[in-house]
Amino acid sequence: MRLFRRRPRLPAASRPPLGPEERVVAWSAVAETADVVVATNHGLWLPGAQRLGWHEIHKAAWSGRELRITPAEVAEDRDGYTVLVDGPVVSFLLLEPGELPDQVRARVTRSVAYTTHHELPEGAVRVVGRRVSGRDGLTWAVRYDSGTPVNQESIVVATDELVGAARSSTEPAD
Repeated sequence: MRLFRRRPRLPAASRPPLGPEERVVAWSAVAETADVVVATNHGLWLPGAQRLGWHEIHKAAWSGRELRITPAEVAEDRDGYTVLVDGPVVSFLLLEPGELPDQVRARVTRSVAYTTHHELPEGAVRVVGRRVSGRDGLTWAVRYDSGTPVNQESIVVATDELVGAARSSTEPAD
C-alpha cells in the first residue's frame, strides 16, 4: 500500500520554456490532444507556449471537467494604469485535473491586492491593484461596466481620481 501518491512528472517534451526562478506547481493533459496546461508560480501556460501571468487573467471557471479562462486584454494605457477588457474565452477539457483548478483559482485570487467598484455619472468602473510576480508594488488597471462611455472626458477624469485615491490608500505609511 502506498501512503503517498505522487502525480507523474510533467513529460520533458511538454515542458514550457520556463523563465528564471519559474517552477511548475500543477499541470494537466488536455483531452483529445497532446497538449498540456501548466500552472507555474508566475502564471498559466496554455497550449502553444503562451503564458498568461496570474495578473492577466480576469476570470477562471472550473466545471468539474472544463477549465475556462478569460484573459484580460489592454484596451488603452493611461497615466499610471491600464484600461482592460475581456479577451476571448479559452477552454480546456482536462483529463486528470489534479491540483490545476485549485492552483489557478488560488493564484488568480492572490494576485488581486485591491479591488473596488464605483458608480460613475454614466456607467461604472472596477479599480484593481494586482501583484505581478517578480515586481514590487501593485499594477493598476480599470475595467468598465458594459455601456460606460469610456472615452468621455468626465469619465476619464473621474477614473483618474478613483485610481489616484486607490493608489494613495495602498501606499505604505512612512
